Amino acid sequence: MAAFLLRRTGLFVLSLLVASLLVFGLLRLLSGDMAQVIAGVEATPAQVELLRVKLGTDRPLVVQYLDWIGGVVTGDFGTSALSGVSVSAELGAKLTVTAPLVAGSMVLAVLIAVPLGVVAAVRHRTRVGVGIAGLSQLGIALPTLWVGLVLAIVFAVLLRWLPVQGFPTTGWAQPGRAVRSLVLPCVTLALSEGAVLLRFVRSATLGVLHQDMLRTARATGLTRTGALLRHGLRNAALPVMSILGLQVAALLVGAVVVERVFSLPGVGTMLLADVGNRDLIKVQGEVLLLTAVVLTIGFLIDVGHRLVDPRLRVAR
Repeated sequence: MAAFLLRRTGLFVLSLLVASLLVFGLLRLLSGDMAQVIAGVEATPAQVELLRVKLGTDRPLVVQYLDWIGGVVTGDFGTSALSGVSVSAELGAKLTVTAPLVAGSMVLAVLIAVPLGVVAAVRHRTRVGVGIAGLSQLGIALPTLWVGLVLAIVFAVLLRWLPVQGFPTTGWAQPGRAVRSLVLPCVTLALSEGAVLLRFVRSATLGVLHQDMLRTARATGLTRTGALLRHGLRNAALPVMSILGLQVAALLVGAVVVERVFSLPGVGTMLLADVGNRDLIKVQGEVLLLTAVVLTIGFLIDVGHRLVDPRLRVAR
């Protein structure tokens, strides 16, 4: 296990390094000039060049990258070229909105998908199983934007149970208002991603139901449900855990849309604004952070596989 963790940690660090190179390099291929955007259309070439020197964009790309990645290692993502504010500080503030949104959506999606997926598999030949499968297909087909707008109209505009947009200016100093403002966004993301996850849970459970292991367990006197709960779900969890990593990436993408719909001041909203403003220093920090989150989830899932499946612990 120790050797596996060492190898996997090395691969994680290498992947993060390659990701940082790709993020930095691809952003430099975009058309336009950050100095020109800041200086304005009426600036003279001399003024634009002076601003390039101030921003450091006149230096060789290798020097710019090493300076940036060196700061990232110490937790310094640089300073915004437009606002002059620390990127790390802004990311920290925005994560207080995006992190609970993504985490809450994932927990809610799992709570929806796992029990319904198991029921849909166990009763796949009944109306209940077919109905659940049909609803999950409908949930996959509906756009996240449309789902969010419908929920906002019903629960915020018509019923007035929840706020339609915004987040408390004082943040989590008002926990009640903060939680209420995230309910509809979390449900919006959870319904979309939960429908996808439900399909995988159903498929994995169906595969386990036809294994010899489950027939042997039932021969000992266990019911089909008892055998599934005691022996089957652990095996069905392995492919589902792999999908969770992809679901987190999908949630991060979906969070960008949901934050715009519900006017949440999160990382997604900030990223879209910074791309439009060509604030490359902030954009590269934001994209690298989101990439690091996805890679970290993948690392944790690999470790989880080793803990759940004894066969992997003895594998070389």
